[in-house]
Amino acid sequence: MRVAVIGTGISGLTAAYLLHREHELTVFEAAPRVGGHTHTVSFDTGVRTVELDTGFIVFNDRNYQNFERLLTRIGVGWQPSDMSFSVSDARDFEYASTSLAGVFANRSHLGSPTFLRMLAEIPRFQRAARELVAGGDEQISLRAWLAARRFGTTFVERLLVPQVAAVWSADPRQLWSMPAAFVAQFFDNHGMLSLRNRPRWRTIIGGSRRYVERLTSGFQDRIRVDAPVQAITRRPDGVELQARGQEPEHFDQVIIATHSDQALELLTDPSWREREILSAIPYQPNEAILHTDVTLLPRRRSAWASWNYHLTEAPRPQTTVTYHLNRLQQLDEERQFCVTLNLSERIDPRLVIKRIAYSHPVYTPDGVAAQARVEEISGPAGRTHYCGAYWGWGFHEDGVRSALRVAESFGVSL
Repeated sequence: MRVAVIGTGISGLTAAYLLHREHELTVFEAAPRVGGHTHTVSFDTGVRTVELDTGFIVFNDRNYQNFERLLTRIGVGWQPSDMSFSVSDARDFEYASTSLAGVFANRSHLGSPTFLRMLAEIPRFQRAARELVAGGDEQISLRAWLAARRFGTTFVERLLVPQVAAVWSADPRQLWSMPAAFVAQFFDNHGMLSLRNRPRWRTIIGGSRRYVERLTSGFQDRIRVDAPVQAITRRPDGVELQARGQEPEHFDQVIIATHSDQALELLTDPSWREREILSAIPYQPNEAILHTDVTLLPRRRSAWASWNYHLTEAPRPQTTVTYHLNRLQQLDEERQFCVTLNLSERIDPRLVIKRIAYSHPVYTPDGVAAQARVEEISGPAGRTHYCGAYWGWGFHEDGVRSALRVAESFGVSL
């Protein structure tokens, strides 16, 4: 069959990899590069070139089983990574999960009843979240659930909200409408509701672009970059695609591996189900700045962590977090490399390496409900298949899993 794949994030590339041997494949990518959120930047330090990941950086051995199988199959290696978290504000509040020295990086917290109460609420939250996972109200919002359980303001605003906002790169205010059970299930899956048996985190040796290069090696000649699809029209005998600057082309099936809102915009003839389901998952834009400005890390080195969340004095409509690449990618470099989301005004412009725009799905009750309806719109009967990380938690494993679902409808498996 003639099959079109639109989008070269992890979902589109996995689907294309699995199908390219048995089908006449054409892959369309709107950007001038392949990879989506897998975006590795090469930087010359004067001594060597380092590969810096700006989007997808880490995965683990518990929650990324299909992705690890894919890496093993294409022969891409990984190494251990560090997964730790810090929170700091513009004054003198900061702590890190790295060790007791990190938790009490600010020694005054040892005598702070407010800070100690915040820590004491962690095991209570873990117990309550496990109960919710075991069988609680699946519709209750995170705000309502936390209020009903009477968690303290400091615990919520200075520990829980930073973690959830950082995980989903989300507007902290949008978290209140997220289903509490959705958050609790994610925390449970990732070992965040216990102190033992946590997942082992990993990063790809040489930067995440290595897997993109290996994954696409068998069909590079079938990928068209800088070729945004502008219209998809389903016809009785196939699917017509119109890419910018190109003649309309006919395919037997189309795999749409873009964000859900982008997928809906491409359709010239969306059904009411497609409108309802795809529009239920909105997206949050985020600006990622790759830089070497260490002032974006906590003041005290003992509070430095892999993920460093910034509490801002005025509420912001976006998450504010700095990823410390030296820790995450195990970089043996004197210079400190960071990726900061949505705080460009704090970064010395002389130390900026690259600015990149990303978008991340926002999970609402309607969006979570829409995830369960994918089979209503995706499949060979309609000649249209949808895959993307937005059908799951929004991470690489979810993208791979959605591509496997699509590939199985073609009779192909990993």
